[in-house]
Amino acid sequence: MYEQHMYQKNRASFCRISVLFLILFPVLFFTAVNVPADTGPLQAEDTVAGIDVSKWQGEIDFDRVAASGVEIVYIRACYGSSTIDEYFESNYVKARAAGLKIGFYHYITATSETSAIAQARFFYSLISDKEYDCRPAMDFEFFGFLSTNRINDIARTYLSTLQNLTGTQPLLYSDINDVNTVWDPSLSIYPLWAADYNAGSGTDTGSWQKWSGFQYSSNGSVPGISGNVDLDRFRDSVFLSRDIPSSNTTPDIYIIQRGDTLSGIAYRYHTTVEQLVSLNHISNPNLIYPGTRLILPASSPSAPTVQYIVRPGDTLYSIALKYNTTIAALAAKNNILNPNLIFIGQILVI
Repeated sequence: MYEQHMYQKNRASFCRISVLFLILFPVLFFTAVNVPADTGPLQAEDTVAGIDVSKWQGEIDFDRVAASGVEIVYIRACYGSSTIDEYFESNYVKARAAGLKIGFYHYITATSETSAIAQARFFYSLISDKEYDCRPAMDFEFFGFLSTNRINDIARTYLSTLQNLTGTQPLLYSDINDVNTVWDPSLSIYPLWAADYNAGSGTDTGSWQKWSGFQYSSNGSVPGISGNVDLDRFRDSVFLSRDIPSSNTTPDIYIIQRGDTLSGIAYRYHTTVEQLVSLNHISNPNLIYPGTRLILPASSPSAPTVQYIVRPGDTLYSIALKYNTTIAALAAKNNILNPNLIFIGQILVI
């Protein structure tokens, strides 16, 4: 994943060892990567083998991949705000048929909090009807001329939006240099998927006590895949099951509308702002976004649960026909000022 996008990235943090060093000290270099048997990501006893794939791997024989010992595959769903990976659907279908554990990732290009929300919704619109086993992941690695504060604001907005939509904490994918120099400690509430191709006896994960995923190579070889593929190790904290309550009851969900405040929602559903903040991991009670899902306490009255995620090619007219309602009714219920203007990933209450 990391190397595949290096033509877009303005720094090559994974190539930290210079060519001169490699020429002068080949023995030292090979000693560094051949770590002792009880250390490093390859030898971690509590991990399983995984890969991450996209259109760059072309057609994949996932039966052979599974037979080789790989247990988890992360599939790129999309790029930016509107580009769907051309192998997304086929990779998903074939990997599922082969019995692999599946996760999805999104290579984001957001440059503002507004675009971060839109991109999170776009990603969710693609995976909301899929069966997947692992936390969805944000791949945010090209920052252009954004300041560190802006980078963190965008990432925080994207991750919180995606968490509200999916009901689970996403993974934050990052190369190890950015882990230690870019990301704010407040983001360590999200599990880390670290990338370090020069990992020795251990890797400094900064504010994160432990990684959930570790990408240790971009030029791996796996049966069933022609050419190079990223190699990973994953801990069980990557699985969605960690967030699934033991009860079989489905939590009530409220879709935030324009003009809503957390205090107003709390009053309406006979709860408190503090309960909503805790239940939804909201970092700023004064900052909530229309269209995001809000989990309500179990004792709250039932909230609207019939939802539709806007997909490419949808119009309000076609959605109204599908649900035997009217454009006017949908526009009124969802505070849509212009019925001709809806966006991919938008959540409509039917």
